[in-house]
Amino acid sequence: MKKTEKEVFVTAFRERLGRSQVFYLTDFTGLDVRSLSKLRQSLRDSGAEYVVGKNRLIQLALKESDQPDLGDALNGPTGVVFGFADVVGPAKVLTDFAKDNQDRPVFKLGVLDKKVIQPTQIGQLAKLPPREVLLAQLAGALQAPLATMAGVLEAKLQEMSGLLDALKEKRGSA
Repeated sequence: MKKTEKEVFVTAFRERLGRSQVFYLTDFTGLDVRSLSKLRQSLRDSGAEYVVGKNRLIQLALKESDQPDLGDALNGPTGVVFGFADVVGPAKVLTDFAKDNQDRPVFKLGVLDKKVIQPTQIGQLAKLPPREVLLAQLAGALQAPLATMAGVLEAKLQEMSGLLDALKEKRGSA
């Protein structure tokens, strides 16, 4: 790789870091080109991108950004998944892909909101439902107390109406 190509890679990597909500480091050992292409397409469909690069260049790009130090995670073959649209989507895609491909690729680390997350935490993220489902659950949880209160208030109005009708009948018969 020529010096200009290295500079272009570092610049593009930093630009991706700036746009991404999350990124995951993976070890792609054992995956052939066809599998990697399939993985890249699946990630692209979920709003993410998979980049393979030299560890030294990735370290250089990380040093020049405000990301945490990843220490020994940048050893061996390293692929970086950038999640642009969603935090959970890329983790789900990688986890599902690994189930079908002898547990490859393997998570090394992740960085979410400039904090390092471990592979077990990434697995927990992958188990979360999609964003839309979480928002629907939140809306339901917020709506439930209001619906209950509206029902209680309506019951009191009906009770008052029944009492007024009974009073009206009592006075009408007297």
